This record gives sequence, structure tokens and C-alpha cells, in this order.
Amino acid sequence: MLTEFLGQQLQLKPADGGATALALNRQLYLLLKKAILDQVLRHGERLPSSRVMAAALQLARNTVMSALSQLEAEGFLETRQGSGTFVRFKRPANGQPSSPAETTGNSRLGFRQVSARGQRLLKQDTANELEVQPFTQGLPDFSPFPVAVWQKLLAKHWRLSYASMLDYNDTGGFKPLKRAIAQYLRMFRGMRLDDEQVLVTTGTQQSLSLCAILLADPGDTVWVEDPLYWGAAQIFRANGLHMHGIPTDAQGLNLVLSDQAPAPRMVYVTPSHQYPTGGVLTAERRLDLLRRCRDMHAWALEDDYDSEFRFAGPQQPSLHALDLQDRVFYMGTFSKTLYPGIKMAYLVVPPDWVSAFKRIHYDMNRPGLLHQQVAMAEFIELGHFHSTIRQARATYVQRRQALLQALAPCLGLQASISGAEQGLHLCLHLPQTLDDVALAQQAQTHGLTVRALSRYAIARQDLRGLVIGYGYAPLEAIQKDGPVLAQLVVRALRHRHA
Repeated sequence: MLTEFLGQQLQLKPADGGATALALNRQLYLLLKKAILDQVLRHGERLPSSRVMAAALQLARNTVMSALSQLEAEGFLETRQGSGTFVRFKRPANGQPSSPAETTGNSRLGFRQVSARGQRLLKQDTANELEVQPFTQGLPDFSPFPVAVWQKLLAKHWRLSYASMLDYNDTGGFKPLKRAIAQYLRMFRGMRLDDEQVLVTTGTQQSLSLCAILLADPGDTVWVEDPLYWGAAQIFRANGLHMHGIPTDAQGLNLVLSDQAPAPRMVYVTPSHQYPTGGVLTAERRLDLLRRCRDMHAWALEDDYDSEFRFAGPQQPSLHALDLQDRVFYMGTFSKTLYPGIKMAYLVVPPDWVSAFKRIHYDMNRPGLLHQQVAMAEFIELGHFHSTIRQARATYVQRRQALLQALAPCLGLQASISGAEQGLHLCLHLPQTLDDVALAQQAQTHGLTVRALSRYAIARQDLRGLVIGYGYAPLEAIQKDGPVLAQLVVRALRHRHA
């Protein structure tokens, strides 16, 4: 029996009577992984339920669920709704043990042939595990976006068949769109910029990649927020940069804790709505950051990903608007204001960097999709963009309020909420002793998608909580599923004291 085998191997108490050398969830994870690799557990075999395994091993169920969720995240196990958890590992034909990641992609390409940099990226949590998604069951709801208007504009410009629209673009984007973006940023974010400082990109990932390539060399240090937006982490890793995490709090990046840190080439921040905790960088800290960047000859990368959706409290000016030294590279996106798959964003670079960024953007990315850019320029000029934001903001206020109301029973039990004043997600902070990975996995078994806060950490060990998206979840679904999530959280909090 599997449980007998595991029970014989688990080190419940160390021989010397001291603290257990290895956490029980980690021990269980390693034992199960070895059993799978050694084919003690074979592909397709069903594991006992977490409840049965916990009872047989005399472990807390959360301990068992933590180990199982880690193995599932690595691809060794899969959970089938209503059927249980099964082994999904197959031994390669050559008989050599390998992890699931080693057999993905081209079956003739062994994992050991992937570059060292590629291997590091493959071993990290992916967007599937960390990207904030609608937490409720069913398909995402993008109803605030006027699909019919957008389709009409796209069709119009395809019919006109501009010859130049079929080619690459080496100017950083369609000029009327850059002009519309610049005007929007001047009016609503208080920024001082010329139209030509705007580059149209396919997303914040591409904007970050351009900055990483042109502003730093492999081995250079970049200060990042801890916890950190997963997409930025992957870009910095891919470019060989050393990330030094600076802890955040309710007031954003806490630069007081950076005094002993190595000097950076870049500082990456989400000052308007820290991702994922939601803290807002105060005016005092913004000015301190700009001063430090000036003194260290570093560049600030401002990711202003959802500043359009401020629901409570005053809107802080962008970091770029306070910058008098041209040290801020500003990133915005249409993916949050319109819909994710639109794949259109913008990067604002200081005047002296315009030529270099245009050239590298053209050489490396071969920008295109000009029909879509033409349609977007007209979409903004006709007022559809601003009306869409207004409608979306009103819709998201309702969804936010419904989620806050559903989570209210959790808040008297050592839980708190941050980040609800802005954006399309919030963060539910939980006690450090609670296993948020296991809790997120448990929510998944109920069809609810939430993310464990601890998995966004760079070096911190004190983060526990759930990152919960609500922007694209229908109101009715939030009202139905929100209490289910709250009940799971309350049960986990009470179980800690049982």
C-alpha cells in the first residue's frame, strides 16, 4: 500500500529530538516524486484522496494537499474533476528518468539540450500558475467592451486596403495612434511628452524586454518589488539580469530596506497599484525613488497597468509626471482597459532614447498589425475608448463590491484585504502559518481560480494569502461563488486553531 510505504519513510520526529530538519509537506512531496520516478507509482494510477492519505499518515490534510499541489504544478500529477488525482508521468523510451518538463515540445528534443537560460525559465512558475484570472467558474466576461464597434472599425480599414498597412512599421507605431495615446496621457496622467516618445508594442512583456535589452547587460542588477509581477520576473531572467527584491508594504516599495542592496541599472515598480498586493506608492516614496535613480544613474521602469480603474481615494500622479530628469520609462496597456487578447500596449521613452528604441524595436520585433493600430486610433478619436472605460469602471465597481461583501466573514479571523481601491483584482492576506498554496488548490477543486500570494515572492518568507481576480467575472457568478470561496477560507483559518 502506498500509505504504508510513505509512513515508513516519513521522518515525523528527528532522531536528535530537535526541530524537524525538513518540513513534512516537503518530505511527502519528495517521497511521492521519487515513487513516481522509480515507477512505484505508474502513469494513470489513482492516488488515495488527500483526506484518506492524511488520516493514514496522521498528517494535517493541508500538509498532504501542499505536497500534491506542488507535484501537480510540476506536471507529475493531474486532478480530474469528480474522479480524483492521477499520476501523469511516463518514463521515456530510453528508460532514463526525466521530469515532465523534459518531454514537452518536440519529442526529439531532450530537456538537456535546452540552453541553461531556457532551463531556468522552464523551471519557474508559468503564466498558467500565476496570471490572475476570473476566480469564478465558466468563461471570462468581457461584456464592457463594445465588440460590434470594434469589428466595424477593423472591417472598415481592411476594406480600404492601404498598401502601407501591409508592411512592417519602423516609426514606432501608427502616428495618429501615438498622437492619441500621448494626448490621453497628458490629460489623464499629467505627463509631459511628445508624440514621438510613444512606441506601440504588443504588450507590457515586449515593452519590458526592450528596456532590459537596451538599458542593462547580463549580470546587471535590477531592483524589483517583492512580491513581484511574474511577467517582469521572466523577462529579467531571460535577459540574464540579477533581481534584487525590495519588500513592499501598504505604501508600496519600501526603499528604506534597499540601503544595503547592490546598486541597480533599473528599478521596476507598479506604483499606482502594486502587483499583486495592491499597495499605492506614496508621493514621498515616489520622489525618493526618483532621487535615488538620479544619484545611482539608474532607470525607473513604471508599469502603470490598470490606473484607469480607481474606485476609492485620490488618484496619485504617475511617476513619469514627477520626473524632471528623464529617468522614467513608462508602460501602459490596452489589455486591461479593453480585453486581454487585443495584444496592444505602449512604451514612453525619454527623448534621448527615442531613436535607439525605435531601431531595436524594428530590428528585433518587426512591428506590424497596422490595420489594428489604425482602428484603435479612430476608436480613441471617436470617444469609444473613454466611454468604454466609464462603462467598465461602473461594471467593475459592482463586481468589486460583491466580492468584498462575500469575503466579509473572513476578515475577523486574522485576514485582511488590500488593493481593492483600484484595478481588477484584490489580495486577501492570511496568517503566515497558513498554507496558501494548499488553499488555492482546494479552491481549484471547487472550480474557483485563485493564486497563492506566497508564489509571487522573490525572497520573502512572510507572505501568505490569495490573489483574487474579479474584473472579468460576471456579477451573478461572483454573488454565487464568492461565498463558497469565503467558506473555504474561514474553514482553513479555523482549522489552524483546532
